[in-house]
Amino acid sequence: MDFDVVVVGGGNAGFSAAHSAAERGARVLLLEKAPEPEAGGNSFYTAGAFRFTFDDLDELADLLEPDDRHADAVVPAYPASAFHADMDRVTGGRCDPVLTEVLVSRSADTVRWLAGKGVTWRLMYERQAYLSGGKWVFSGGLCAGTVDGGKGLIAQHTAAAQQEGVEIRYGAEVTELHLDDRGVTYRAGGAEHRVSAGAIVLAAGGFEASPQRRARHLGPEWARAHVRGTPTNTGDVLDLALAAGAAPHGDWSTCHSTAWDADSDPDGGDRELTNQLTRQSYPIGIVVNTAGERFVDEGADFRNYTYAKYGREILRQPGGRAFQLFDAKTRPLLRKEEYDSHPIAAAQAGTLPELAEALGIDPEQLARTAREFNESIVDAEFDPAVKDGRAARVDPPKSHWAVALDTPPYYGFAVGCGITFTFGGVHVDAAARVLDTAGSPIPGLHACGEMVGGLFSGNYPGGTGLTSGAVFGRLAGAGAAGA
Repeated sequence: MDFDVVVVGGGNAGFSAAHSAAERGARVLLLEKAPEPEAGGNSFYTAGAFRFTFDDLDELADLLEPDDRHADAVVPAYPASAFHADMDRVTGGRCDPVLTEVLVSRSADTVRWLAGKGVTWRLMYERQAYLSGGKWVFSGGLCAGTVDGGKGLIAQHTAAAQQEGVEIRYGAEVTELHLDDRGVTYRAGGAEHRVSAGAIVLAAGGFEASPQRRARHLGPEWARAHVRGTPTNTGDVLDLALAAGAAPHGDWSTCHSTAWDADSDPDGGDRELTNQLTRQSYPIGIVVNTAGERFVDEGADFRNYTYAKYGREILRQPGGRAFQLFDAKTRPLLRKEEYDSHPIAAAQAGTLPELAEALGIDPEQLARTAREFNESIVDAEFDPAVKDGRAARVDPPKSHWAVALDTPPYYGFAVGCGITFTFGGVHVDAAARVLDTAGSPIPGLHACGEMVGGLFSGNYPGGTGLTSGAVFGRLAGAGAAGA
């Protein structure tokens, strides 16, 4: 054999598999489809948030980088029961119970395992907390992320893999899987190369970057969605796995998608701005389409539980375009890293009609929408750190954080649908072994990351994707090294 383990894909899941195999003494080759300057998969483009269980903030003290704000931080406990409940609630009960138990039960230990590999952590004040009563109050079951976001995560993963002796080959596109005699064929530099190995770990992502596969599985309108992350996740390796006998699993008709800058490159993310192109302060504003009509409950829940499904709602609007609107009262509360980024599809005006004209919104309907919204707000104290019950009794309703849009200047941000990753994948067991259509493990084949189907459907709890990648990557690497 050339190697003991070949890992296909160089994102968070693939590197987690490589670490896990290497620490067991395996000779590991990691094949990354993108050239080195564009590597890191979707993980590179994330904010680096990880969802995991813990009992209190003191439990995390040794994990987090120092910050003077910690003394004033209110971080509610996130026990396994809450993680399970969130998974069940946001997926409508369609999360695979076996895989969900693995994800939840191993989440905290896996985060600490990554810390042992050199991954560093911080509380995400700017993304997950609001000041309330002089305290930084975290909500939505999510508090921690990697230092320097996805960029930092991939840099630290890469450094750890190199120290472990993992061989990384960039610009290596896998074109064949060889299960009978174990190995893969990949294309690099215009030539085909074949390597043999004791086991294979597939960590090559979903099909979100392929307009054709999106249209086939998600619906024709998805061909025009913007790709938030890597343009290399085109589903080719997923198709190779299915052709080799892997059982499909999970929801192939939905995906993670969110509000994304309307003027972004539709074919792939920005390596410099990465996650700054998302627009996720919508719970404290209103969102309208070009006709000036609202179409979602912006305050249905904390952002962590709605953002991954609202991209789909934007795509359904005329032109696949929508607008997040704020005024002088709410503008200071917006996430600076997202709403102060440049370039940005946005406008500012002294009146709503002027804002509508600048953004291409029907001005008369927008005026009616704003008036009806403003007049319907219940008398409750506004507090963005909690579900405050300050609702707008309109159709659709706004369940929390309703603030009248009535104080100039007015601000509008044009958003489209940014697809993050697809939910359908291959079926794996609790050890990350790929199962065939009869439910039996395929010898020597493991999978992790976005290639694992069955965890999410229609929606997902924020920060769960990176956790899943690391949890199942760790399992896959361990299993492959022992194959």
